[in-house]
Amino acid sequence: MSRELNTDVQSGEDALQWGGAAFLQALDRATLTCDFDLDGNVLRANDNFLALVGYTREDIDLLRHDMLCESVHDGKAGVGDERLWNQLRRGQPFTGNCKLRARDGSPIWVEVTYLPVLDADGVVGRVCLLGRKAIADAERLEEIRLLLGVNDTGNAVVVSGADGRILYVSDSFRRMFGYTDEDARNRTLGEVLAGARPDRATMDELERRLTFPAGYQRDLLAYDRSGKPLWVSVMANPVFDDRGQLCNVVDVLVDVTPTKVHDVPQRRVMQAMVNEVSVAEVMSMVCLEVERLAPDVVASVMRVDAQGYLRPLAGPSLPLAYLNALDGLPIGAETLSTGSAAFLGRPVMVRNIVTDPLWAEHRHLPLPQDLVACWSSPIKSSDGQVLGTFDLYFREPRWPDAFHHRLVGGSVYLCALALERDEARARIRQLAFYDELTGLPNRNLLLARAQQAVSHVAASGGGRLAVLFLDLDRFKQINDTMGHAAGDALLREVASRLGRLARPRDVVGRLSSDEFVVVYPDYEDARLTADAEQMLGALSEPFTVGDVALKPSVSIGISVYPENGEDMDTLLRHADLAMYQAKTAGRGRISFFSPEMNRQAHERMALEAALGDALTNGTLHLQYQPQIRLTDGQLYGVEALARWTHPEMGVIPPARFVPLAEECGLIHQLGVWAIRQACAQLADWRMAGVAVPTISVNLSATNFHDPDLVAVIEEALAYNGLAARDLMLEITEGVLLDATPETLATISSLHALGVRLSMDDFGTGYSSLGHLRRLVVDELKLDRSFVLGLEGDEAARALTSAVIRIGESLSLPVVAEGVENEEQRRFLVEQGCAAGQGYLFSPALPAAEFSEWVRARQLC
Repeated sequence: MSRELNTDVQSGEDALQWGGAAFLQALDRATLTCDFDLDGNVLRANDNFLALVGYTREDIDLLRHDMLCESVHDGKAGVGDERLWNQLRRGQPFTGNCKLRARDGSPIWVEVTYLPVLDADGVVGRVCLLGRKAIADAERLEEIRLLLGVNDTGNAVVVSGADGRILYVSDSFRRMFGYTDEDARNRTLGEVLAGARPDRATMDELERRLTFPAGYQRDLLAYDRSGKPLWVSVMANPVFDDRGQLCNVVDVLVDVTPTKVHDVPQRRVMQAMVNEVSVAEVMSMVCLEVERLAPDVVASVMRVDAQGYLRPLAGPSLPLAYLNALDGLPIGAETLSTGSAAFLGRPVMVRNIVTDPLWAEHRHLPLPQDLVACWSSPIKSSDGQVLGTFDLYFREPRWPDAFHHRLVGGSVYLCALALERDEARARIRQLAFYDELTGLPNRNLLLARAQQAVSHVAASGGGRLAVLFLDLDRFKQINDTMGHAAGDALLREVASRLGRLARPRDVVGRLSSDEFVVVYPDYEDARLTADAEQMLGALSEPFTVGDVALKPSVSIGISVYPENGEDMDTLLRHADLAMYQAKTAGRGRISFFSPEMNRQAHERMALEAALGDALTNGTLHLQYQPQIRLTDGQLYGVEALARWTHPEMGVIPPARFVPLAEECGLIHQLGVWAIRQACAQLADWRMAGVAVPTISVNLSATNFHDPDLVAVIEEALAYNGLAARDLMLEITEGVLLDATPETLATISSLHALGVRLSMDDFGTGYSSLGHLRRLVVDELKLDRSFVLGLEGDEAARALTSAVIRIGESLSLPVVAEGVENEEQRRFLVEQGCAAGQGYLFSPALPAAEFSEWVRARQLC
């Protein structure tokens, strides 16, 4: 049962370690003892314990704490297994009662003390359980005498009474502090450890240990009889009588001065990090402290970069030429001690560099420096990533000893803290100035670098500079239909291609969601257009996301210095205007800024402001165009059309202000306004006796992104006393192309409500037929471009017939737009078209004129 332990420097929990034959035999006779590892597995147990629970020594390998111990109590309440073991792993002992479960299932209550036992490195390595069933006063005194047997282990032991007065001190205590039995007896431990100094804090702290029934452990600054300071770890073990009253305290004291000496460098390093000292300086400080404590070593720190190469970080006692020779070596299983440790993630020790194959190709570097042995330890982050290595070089062939192990353990910890903190700061800088998705400079860094480029060109005199503003076409459609992962992949691919196209002096960055900027300093006039076209072509090359091939499209606007602006803000704004012009002209093209664009932009801004006012001041209004049933000429329905008459700019067509509303974010307000106005007008007509079957309102695809759209429509119908079937919503192909789950859910809710949907401009889009099945549509509208050619264009007639046949096959009525003459009407009637609207019947009319138009037809 004996076990060898290093007792040079141990904490108080190691007081009752296994060692000393006389002590072990006494424990075997008088107590129940059982030893566990930190996972609760039984390592050993004495005969008393095994006999009590009914197991034999052959069973030990199968036993666990949770098999043997049913519950633990601290005298007040039960203590959970997790709490108990967490306390023990922290080095805190526990005293209480334990309900053991014998092999036959019978319960056995015992008084127990769990003692954490530290290994030579000061880490809890196992737990010793001491127990008894019932101990009378005489047996209790015998127990104390047994505890005193730890003299054999070399630990300083003090036994005090319930009043805290010392009854006994061990030989080790006398040697450690220089007191005799007579000197210490009848004094408190606090008085003794305070020495000749009136250290009230030490005395008060030690008096507190008497109030901890589960035991006590603290590190304290004490003084021996001569006044010499030393740090000691004090572990107090209370002893209680059968009534649960404290009768004695057994204190175990361990000299931890060497450990505390190491705390000083740690505090210095931590303070350096607080003071924002560079990581290289911190690493040098660690190396110098290690070399101060161990003059026989030379220390260095190597960092591992993202590509897996060694980068010297510190080596204050090594020649710069030596560190430079190691710079850039790849880590690997056979690359020196340091490269191997970084690659394998574990310490690598080379006793003799002269003969070890790890140094075969590089031993010519350390040997001239009288460095003969090397021990490299990986420095790891909190998540286990290898950040670098801490290296100890020796001037003779040898292995590191326990002292070196302690040095390196603390040093690696400090290096890990400093490196991880440095990487966190670098990460913060990356997040602050670089786009996380693409790795390109973000808006802040992009604009700062771009302005620097402008300033440099301006200072050089006569220089030129171009700003290219790039915007991905239909990016939102890709995001919504294929998912954000596809959109992110597209952005990364565009960023990668831009990086490959850019020259070293160019500035490239991501401005916002799908907008990128490239700044060309000192461009050649003859090459700018060609370079921009090359960029356009490269960015339009297809690439695959999953199983889908995407063909990106980019619109590029260009402004140049100094013609289009002399500062970055102006150049960027003008390049943005040029990009907008490229999109307006059809997307996927290049546009150079011109003063006319600036004029149009200002006009558009004025129009945007006026549109917001128009929604509230009455200059925006609805007109109503009748839809006629072609078979009998009766009123089929009416379409509400938005019209805007500005007091200064005059009539502004829908083709101009509706796209503007889309761009400036007013489209939701415009749609809600149109629904409420149309529903109110239909209710007014009906109250006035004007029979209008249904009213149609045009909505943008963007309106269907509004989660409140269904509620707005329900409110408008209810407020005006209308049924859901009275309202027809006209939607365009854009809704089909933008059929996200949210859009489809909104359409489904409207259908469930009873609101009908009409597919406007049907047949003009390449994907209408492919997507139509995804929507619940009640009507198709034949685009006016087909109707216009019915008189002489066979293709238009064929397409019109095809659309009407599609409607018939789907049981959907078809309404033709733009019917202007009788020949068109006759053809539509022959083909079975349900209804038509256009100037043949009536233009769009104000509400009052429409009422008169209806009444006039009713009189006919």
